Amino acid sequence: MNRESAPAVLARQSLAYYLQHGRLMDRPAVLPVMLQGQAGAFVSLKKRGQLRGCIGTYAPTQPTIAEEIIRNAVSAGTEDPRFKPVSLAELAELEISVDTLAAPEAINSLDKLDPRKYGVIVRRGRRSGLLLPDLEDVDTAEQQVAIAMEKAGIAPDQEIDLYRFTVTRYK
Repeated sequence: MNRESAPAVLARQSLAYYLQHGRLMDRPAVLPVMLQGQAGAFVSLKKRGQLRGCIGTYAPTQPTIAEEIIRNAVSAGTEDPRFKPVSLAELAELEISVDTLAAPEAINSLDKLDPRKYGVIVRRGRRSGLLLPDLEDVDTAEQQVAIAMEKAGIAPDQEIDLYRFTVTRYK
């Protein structure tokens, strides 16, 4: 049996607590160093290898990474509009991963992207779309940007601002 990392354990505990009590859990009193700073974080839920929920923030919105994970785990399990909310009964079946994001940097060319190494953010006005790095079936920068644009509702022929970021992925 694989041992989950501290961020993934916290995400699982947070979602379980919310499903049992209907409110967010408090931040743990003692935090590992990896959960003390500030960063954007995405929580991804998979069931039998299929996406079951994924919500996150590309920049920090909470005082600590731990609090970012607590909120985003609940959102991934209960507010992802693509899926019905997760039930407490299915929580044990879920694989949970957490990506903490480095600050995005503006780039001016697809040549500066590598979908295995970098995530991408596309922006046009108030619309933006994000795609995490190293996703199954996303092999080229062109695919990565096209998917992010589609998520944002940006037409393929429109000009965009492009950003890349790295992540630390915890399972």
